[in-house]
Amino acid sequence: MGKCYHSVVVNAPCATVWDVLKKFHDLSWAAGVVTHVEKVGEVGGEEVGAQRILNGVFYETLVALDEKERTFMYRIDDGPGPVAKDAVSNYIGAARTLPITANNTTFVEWQSTYDSSNDAAVGELCNPIYQALLNALKSHFT
Repeated sequence: MGKCYHSVVVNAPCATVWDVLKKFHDLSWAAGVVTHVEKVGEVGGEEVGAQRILNGVFYETLVALDEKERTFMYRIDDGPGPVAKDAVSNYIGAARTLPITANNTTFVEWQSTYDSSNDAAVGELCNPIYQALLNALKSHFT
């Protein structure tokens, strides 16, 4: 099983960061990383089952959203190269926000697990994307 993991500290209260991050259909905070989000179907962006297409190539479905724990999980249904539906299975991405109480900032982690015959190729694709997303989130609050 492959895994990608990245984290960042955001200079904003946890509730504020979570309110931005949890909106599955709104990645306006990630300009330059996500250039286009297409909502698929009728399910709202804060409801399990919501679907989206990112940048025309990543087909994703929201599989869990926990307001109390401030986490969400999604699966990649199809995508480019190493995350195409015939190249990877059980791809689950997850993001979580945690309060840093000492200074009212937020620890954000983004990770994924997956099964693939080429874990390294999946990591080479996903790791830079996660890092860019977290950098964009951090910049959004500066």
